[in-house]
Amino acid sequence: MDIESWGRENPIKKESWRTVLALAYQSLGVVYGDLSTSPLYVYKSTFAEDIHHSESNEEIFGVLSFVFWTLTLIPLLKYVFIVLRADDNGEGGTFALYSLLCRHARVSTLPNGQLADEDLYEYKNDRKLSADRIGMSLKSTLEKHRFLKKILLILALIGTCMVIGDGVLTPAISVFSAVSGLELSMAKHHHQYVEVPVACVILVFLFFLQHYGTHRIGFLFAPIVITWLFCISAIGLYNIFHWNPHVYQALSPYYMYKFLKKTQRGGWMSLGGILLCITGSEAMFADLGHFSQLSIQRYGVKMLYVGNCKFNQVPIRAASLQIAFTFVVYPSLILAYMGQAAYLSKHHVIQGDYHIGFYVSVPEKLRYPVLAIAILAAVVGSQAIITGTFSIIKQCSALGCFPRVKIVHTSSKIHGQIYIPEINWTLMLLCLAVTIGFRDTKHISNASGLAVITVMLVTTCFMSLVIVLCWHKNVLLAICFIFFFGSIEALYFSASLIKFLEGAWVPIVLSLIFLVVMYSWHYGTLKKYEFDVENKIPINWLLTLSPNLGITRVRGIGLIHTELVSGIPAIFSHFVTNLPAFHQVLVFLCVKSVPVPHVRPEERFLVGRIGPKEYRVYRCIARYGYRDIHMDDVEFEKDLVCSIAEFIRSEGPAQSFEAAEGIDDNEKLTVIGTTSTHVDGVTMCEDIDTKDTEMIEISSPEVPRKRVRFLVPESPQMDLSVRAELQELMEAREAGMAFILGHCYVRAKRGSSLIKKLVVDIGYDFLRRNCRGPTYALSFPRASTLEVGMIYHV
Repeated sequence: MDIESWGRENPIKKESWRTVLALAYQSLGVVYGDLSTSPLYVYKSTFAEDIHHSESNEEIFGVLSFVFWTLTLIPLLKYVFIVLRADDNGEGGTFALYSLLCRHARVSTLPNGQLADEDLYEYKNDRKLSADRIGMSLKSTLEKHRFLKKILLILALIGTCMVIGDGVLTPAISVFSAVSGLELSMAKHHHQYVEVPVACVILVFLFFLQHYGTHRIGFLFAPIVITWLFCISAIGLYNIFHWNPHVYQALSPYYMYKFLKKTQRGGWMSLGGILLCITGSEAMFADLGHFSQLSIQRYGVKMLYVGNCKFNQVPIRAASLQIAFTFVVYPSLILAYMGQAAYLSKHHVIQGDYHIGFYVSVPEKLRYPVLAIAILAAVVGSQAIITGTFSIIKQCSALGCFPRVKIVHTSSKIHGQIYIPEINWTLMLLCLAVTIGFRDTKHISNASGLAVITVMLVTTCFMSLVIVLCWHKNVLLAICFIFFFGSIEALYFSASLIKFLEGAWVPIVLSLIFLVVMYSWHYGTLKKYEFDVENKIPINWLLTLSPNLGITRVRGIGLIHTELVSGIPAIFSHFVTNLPAFHQVLVFLCVKSVPVPHVRPEERFLVGRIGPKEYRVYRCIARYGYRDIHMDDVEFEKDLVCSIAEFIRSEGPAQSFEAAEGIDDNEKLTVIGTTSTHVDGVTMCEDIDTKDTEMIEISSPEVPRKRVRFLVPESPQMDLSVRAELQELMEAREAGMAFILGHCYVRAKRGSSLIKKLVVDIGYDFLRRNCRGPTYALSFPRASTLEVGMIYHV
């Protein structure tokens, strides 16, 4: 069958492959930029001091053999063909794997989880297969032991901290190595005064661009990386044929054995430099969410697959990444390393102070053009790890493991592009400090290598659990995975750790600082929630409130924010005790994150009733994934009122519940979706039920506060009590909405240990006072907001 007739008979398959190739092209700039710039510094870092290039060429050929097999086994086999398949609905990174595990085993430390959360689409979509006996036993063990849950959380935090450290070190070493080509055209004592300032200016420019987002210049990323890959592969081919056509023989593993036999301890220590050939592998996994959102926005790729058979279907995003790396990035890098080795095999004495580096193998006439392209490629490669850092911090913050920070969505069209000002400027200052402090690639490479390999070890540990708990494969496969890849990474880890005093201390110190911050925040948040649960007010207390006790009901809707998913928070009793009045319609609102990337709009709200109907007290739980954008106050208010109205209508005489029971036996929660649509920038709300002719009208956007009005005409199909309740909700909304927030001060209770007092009284309290408030709380109008202060002794 010819291709033309095949295309006519298989239009979907033909269109799918077009999309795959288009995404493969885009991935070169978005995902593989960091990995593509590694030839700039691998050989220079490897031959810094531990080993020396000799006329026997055993060292250079041994290094080439190590580079080839490391690139083949880690980025190609482990990441491209295995780890990238373990994405969390398009999201990547250490915390995405942790989130994936939390859905298949109840190991999450999120305190306000509910059984109803497991009915979410992305929860159920992951649980189509059942685990075997060993997998169920492993799952049960993890769920029973709190210590194991903490170990998993700490591993996830360590991996996240090392990714942040990589976000500091990778831009420094990439840009500094690209600029180091100036050494060959300057005197020995002059280039030191030029390289560092030039590198710092480029780094400042790089971090300054983050504020504007990458969507404005992102179209240039792929052409820059492709041009760079073409340059290094063409120069590599030239050096191979011109200097040593037999260099391919060094790809044999036998040269690794000869290398270690001759160099011994020095060769083992030099593995820390060889390790840098795979830097960027974890960054491409962490930045997967950015690429996934780009693919959905530009090509509509969400659930498309390549392949006919049920067992060989490959998601289009994974197929595009595999094609880009296997056929473009991987061969280009191998040719570049082979070309450098071929050149160095015929040049054993390098003139000048540059020693062994990338630019000595570049023909002299091409050095300045290649230098310019290398700087651009270094900027694009650094962009990948910076974006990945933003992404993983947003995940941590949403899941309660990082202090709340300002998250700016730089593109209204591409959801995955975010910018975090506090993190961006912190990374910039640390990056400049590392560049100015070390002033050479040797120490920066030692630091970067340890950060990279630590994240890889964490990923390997999580992947072994994913294979058993999520993919439901045989446990022997997981053991083989962790033993094979873990042993390779442990070898590199030991070689990097031995250089602690030569720069490797930097990622350890940075990780310890961020780990203390993240764990303190998580611990304080957890203890605060436990205090709320222990001191919550029973519903019977609410039923005892009556006008005889001096309690009055005022017009309007009172929106009380709480972290609790059941019961009545202590701040409400504190509020009523000091101000004996509350609104005619009372809503206990809980805005919580669930361990999935996105919650579908039709599953957004859980709505229930507290107490008898005549009390007009409701509970509303708004659920968001860790990648979801929280609605603004106007849209949120509208959808909240609409969801309560839909709950009232659906409850009716014949009660129908779509969700599981709440945690409290007295409450039943119903899944209510958002009903909003957007037409020409005007937010509208659809009819709740056209059969009952209930209409919702939203005023024009010029009015500062949009109003929701229910028109409930006479209808024999609607119960009179339902109509009366909807009418009262309408009147309360027109009277206004008040927001009641808890302003808590957390203190360690008497008798607590010194460490707990330091964590709670100093660490958590400092973070709470200096971090941002919840996104939804910041959007509430200040004139309608009331804060109730309480002291929590945890």
